[in-house]
Amino acid sequence: MEPSERIRPAVIERIRDEIAAAGGNEVLFICNLDEGGMVFELEVSARGNLGAVPAVAEQMERGQVVLHNHPSSHLRPSDADLEIAARLGDNGIGSMIVDNDVTALYVIVEPVQPQRLQPLDPQELQQVCGDGGPLAETLAAYEARNSQLEMLSFVAHGLNNGGVYVAEAGTGVGKSIAYLVPVFAWLERNPGRVVISTATINLQQQLIEKDVPLVKRALRSELQAVLVKGRGNYLCPARLEEATAELGVIGEDDDPELSAVAAWAAESDTGGRSDLPFPVSDELWSRVNSDADHCSARRCRSRDRCFLMKARRAAAAARVLIVNHHLLFSDLAIRLRGTGFEATAVLPPFQHVVFDEAHHLENSATSYFSQSFSPQALEKQCSRLHRRRRGRVLGLLVRLEKVPGDNTPLKQVPALLEEMKAKMQELSRQALQIVGDNSGLWLPPIEPAQYEHDERQQDLNRLIREFQQQVLDVVELLTDRLLSSKEADREAEPVLVELSGVVRRLEAIASIAEQVLRRDEHPELVAWIERREPGEGKPATVRFTVTPLEIRDLMHEAVYLPYRGVFFTSATLTVRNEFRHWAARVGLDDDRLEQLEMRQFDSPFDYRNHVLLAVPRDAPTPDTPSYTRFLIEFLKGALEVSEGSALILFTSYRMLSEVYTAVKPRLNELGITTFRQGDDDRARLLKRFNQDRCSVLFATESFWAGVDAPGETLRVVVLCRLPFRVPSDPVLIARTERIKARGGNAFMELVLPDAVMRFRQGFGRLIRTAVDRGVVIISDTRVLTKPYGRAFVDSIPETSQVFEDTEAVLRELERFLYA
Repeated sequence: MEPSERIRPAVIERIRDEIAAAGGNEVLFICNLDEGGMVFELEVSARGNLGAVPAVAEQMERGQVVLHNHPSSHLRPSDADLEIAARLGDNGIGSMIVDNDVTALYVIVEPVQPQRLQPLDPQELQQVCGDGGPLAETLAAYEARNSQLEMLSFVAHGLNNGGVYVAEAGTGVGKSIAYLVPVFAWLERNPGRVVISTATINLQQQLIEKDVPLVKRALRSELQAVLVKGRGNYLCPARLEEATAELGVIGEDDDPELSAVAAWAAESDTGGRSDLPFPVSDELWSRVNSDADHCSARRCRSRDRCFLMKARRAAAAARVLIVNHHLLFSDLAIRLRGTGFEATAVLPPFQHVVFDEAHHLENSATSYFSQSFSPQALEKQCSRLHRRRRGRVLGLLVRLEKVPGDNTPLKQVPALLEEMKAKMQELSRQALQIVGDNSGLWLPPIEPAQYEHDERQQDLNRLIREFQQQVLDVVELLTDRLLSSKEADREAEPVLVELSGVVRRLEAIASIAEQVLRRDEHPELVAWIERREPGEGKPATVRFTVTPLEIRDLMHEAVYLPYRGVFFTSATLTVRNEFRHWAARVGLDDDRLEQLEMRQFDSPFDYRNHVLLAVPRDAPTPDTPSYTRFLIEFLKGALEVSEGSALILFTSYRMLSEVYTAVKPRLNELGITTFRQGDDDRARLLKRFNQDRCSVLFATESFWAGVDAPGETLRVVVLCRLPFRVPSDPVLIARTERIKARGGNAFMELVLPDAVMRFRQGFGRLIRTAVDRGVVIISDTRVLTKPYGRAFVDSIPETSQVFEDTEAVLRELERFLYA
């Protein structure tokens, strides 16, 4: 092919000059194409020798072309050329070869030509949600909401222009419809895929079961949307067979629970745990669910029956993927490690992402990118290798005896595993002594030498180092066994695939131990010890964790830079109507962002007339011994007035239990049903609460958000304490120290905004529909007496108020509820 057919003349001359300047050696160019597919500009990426040049893939983007010269003038691509071209081609990047004089051109892979995008008309879309529009025809008693129409236009504007868009949508705006309508309309006109990420199962179910079908009917869309779940939610047929076969090995005829799962799996279309018609223990499910460490993927003998593969195929065929934040971050982590953003990782490639429930984002990202090890995690890996049951030896070490390879290294492993577990227990005991009664302990990033006068810390570091070495000794022996098998067997033989998974897990434990020991070299991480209470009658144990100090840079690399459009939405993203606190935590206060817009969309509900905000001024402060006694008597009186229909929110399970135990007898005398978090599964607990209009639910942290109880079921919400995080929280301490180190005010920048946003979530449990009416009681008088208290009141909608003594508050409570 003539180069002039694909490259502009001026660019051809530039290529010749660069090759000459490189002494005729190979030069790698990154090229941009015009609308006609001609190379109109390029830059030199790398220079090599007469036979090769580095291919720096990180510098290349979809739609570009990588071009290099062959000094030999033979344009036939080498095997290396083909391998690199195939990899780049998967990411939409083209590959070409020229000779040194640029008189001949060979195209290996054509680039993906970007299609001209078809923009949305926001006014046209508003008609879908307007009075008399398709949604109104679909839903009885539908009323158009101005704030919803404004948010819809905001999202459409973002899809048209690209960039990062933040929408705080008050309760009642209908934010899911406000983004789903433009998302589906966009995908009807344009190629690509959109991911919608949420924090809770409830919202995922609402989207896939209610909102998406509604929008599809309104737009007459046939686009597919699927709910994508993590691997562990699916049963693995191969592991089920292994678990069943193990029964025969140990001489057991039947395991009723396992047999029930097997019978269900034979009939199930999905293999999803949530579709099981009966409860299954976590212990059993962990033996039969899909697990990356056990998966031999395309080489699996049960591939045709794989429920996970079926779900992944459905995701690949869909244009809208609904996921949770944790699954999305697992996908992004794989992309950052080298898969790239144009290929399939956990999810198929996508171009836009909507983060709903975005107030959870920092916690979700922090949780996913944290790494930890504990005695339980170690025991799981050891058990996979070697365990005894009913006098029989089971595990991978036994199964490996039937696999070709040198099993000599394995003879030492059982004894080493016992030594390793014993050392872990010794380490756990030492850590518990240091942590004491606290729930956790931050390990500051200081040099080991600074612990020379702290014997307990010295002992801890010594035990961590000894434990790490034992783990590495086991890893070395297992790796020797793996390498003694043929490479093809290591990728295909299930036992070797599973052994590789165990090796990876043990290597990760050793790596975490190293990061804990050398934490002074990792200022970007928080090393800490968590005290864990496994349950009644069981001794406390610990978990060693390393956590990202911040997620700002991670969000830039994994989200803001690679995706065309990023949308955040929640009812609670601001403090005193300002986004800056939340925006700073997720890296939106950075000059690297070229396009960023943030807007509030007010709730259409009449809070002024439908909500009474009450504070009993005579309440003791929560840090005094008399506060619990006051709260018990106050709740007895308030709940008698309201006749139940209340949600009591605590920040401490200990206080919850004490108050519940004291209040329950009086409520039972009044015929009021009481529910307590932890006494039943969350979903069943909420269902029972919603079904009983005269009930009271006592709950703590996780119930401050995600509780939806409209109507007479919920007329009173009591916030027993302003929801500041526990000051001894290790990650919070580390983050406050970072803010102080740069001269900031940690309380105003982090602690207070976090508490206000959680407070707003609790407040938002009361009013869920336009006709709801009720009272929010704050029994923590700091909201009135402390200078920062106004930040809480100023961050919620304007309401009726009563800030008086208990007697006056109870009178006004009765008047407001029954007037």
